[in-house]
Amino acid sequence: MHQTPVRTLLVWVPDWPIAALARERGSTLDAGAPIAIERAGGIVACSAAARASGVRRGQRRRDAQARCPGLRLVSSDEGRDNRGFLPVVDRIERLAPGVQIVRAGIGALRARGPSRYYGGESEAARVLLDELAAIDLTDARVGIADGPFTAEHAARRTRPGPGAEPATRVHAVEPGAAASFLAPLSIRTIDDAELVGLLARLGVQTLGDFAALAEDRVRERFSEHGVRLHRLARGLDARPVTARVPPPEHEREAQFEPPLELVDQVGFAVRITADDFVDALAARGLVCTELRVELRDDRGGRSERVWLHPTTFDAAAVVDRVRWQLEAAVDAELRSGITLVRLEPEAVDAASHHEPGLFGQGPGERVHHALSRVQALLGHRGVVTPAIGGGRWLAERQVLVPWGDRAAPARERSQPWPGSLPAPHPTTVFFPQPEMRVTSADGAAVTVDERGRLSAAPAAIAGTGIHRAVAGWAGPWGVREREWDPERRREAHRVQIVDDTQVAWLLVLEGDTWRAEGRYD
Repeated sequence: MHQTPVRTLLVWVPDWPIAALARERGSTLDAGAPIAIERAGGIVACSAAARASGVRRGQRRRDAQARCPGLRLVSSDEGRDNRGFLPVVDRIERLAPGVQIVRAGIGALRARGPSRYYGGESEAARVLLDELAAIDLTDARVGIADGPFTAEHAARRTRPGPGAEPATRVHAVEPGAAASFLAPLSIRTIDDAELVGLLARLGVQTLGDFAALAEDRVRERFSEHGVRLHRLARGLDARPVTARVPPPEHEREAQFEPPLELVDQVGFAVRITADDFVDALAARGLVCTELRVELRDDRGGRSERVWLHPTTFDAAAVVDRVRWQLEAAVDAELRSGITLVRLEPEAVDAASHHEPGLFGQGPGERVHHALSRVQALLGHRGVVTPAIGGGRWLAERQVLVPWGDRAAPARERSQPWPGSLPAPHPTTVFFPQPEMRVTSADGAAVTVDERGRLSAAPAAIAGTGIHRAVAGWAGPWGVREREWDPERRREAHRVQIVDDTQVAWLLVLEGDTWRAEGRYD
């Protein structure tokens, strides 16, 4: 016996990967720029500016770049998409609990409860859209129908304009009308490329055409998988809406009334809270890899710090971090007294298990303690670690990240950087770049002509304390940036040179000046 489809309310955020990228990058991302998310050489999402230039989901990367030469490509990241969508689901569940995450950017829930509480299905949808608009998701859509499949395509049927009323972002399909709503939709709506291709060759072009086939014939030809898709096309989506299980709450707070004045007092008082915090993680067999410490004073001041660690934190380490954070807060003139300390794990590795050796007993933990202590004395950027970012020039790729912070370079390493140096890269990168002289056998300066060729074969290089004969060379390779901008344009040429001591150099000629960009040690 077939089950009756459940009345479903589905929330859809168009081009969610773009929205997730914007929420992660914040002000560092130009929201008005043409941006596209790329996966396996194809476009999976694009911004409004990119769409206005002719970029479409499903295009090949080269086709998209041909339509929009200024298109910025960002690699797909499912982790980023999923992380960004969880706060959105939390926001929805404030008003209507029981959300099922269909995938990042799409959440479904049973329509019966919210419609009764808010006075109707459309009214409930508008309440949810207002809630999402409060967190800048003004383009969210809602579809209401019998079953998640029809509800999703109802949401995609909405076509609101800029600044449109919430009602235009809601599309409701009346009960029992799912089949007629789906009938004119393309057969490509079904997420099965092999079946869709076969049906198209058989002359089945719409869901209505597919629904008109006899179920027994579909079973004979396409097995039970085909029957399930056939029922979707007929509007008989009997899949239940299964609410997610909210993750356990790991936050801990310590409030002090009256406010405490001394760092040592706070550090001692918060130890019990830290012990309870760590014990709760250990009881679930979890390992904390990221910890947020938030401090508030009685004047409304707030100080926050995120600590990262490859394994976990023990209670003593948590208290030490609170102490160092308090010292930083005092240095920042939050001297009127701390009233609240919050310990919040931002990332928990559920695949790790609770083992005694993971709780701060190794040399790595002692190094972390020592460097964090130095950082507390010298300031946030007093201790930094190197990370690799994106760019065409080696100096641009060097990013220094404060100890304990997440490495998030403004320029993504995974993006295509035409003209960048391929691997292997020099092990020594000069900053600033020292000037060099490159001369031919007759002592004349070597240059690059308009056709990108060296004026003569390099015979010697010279710089501060360096006078070497050239044993071999390769290049030049031109690098051109921002040719459309007369003030910021840059044109240079790279040359690789091996001297007579078998040391390899990467030299750059810009204008009439040679500089050493790196050395292959």
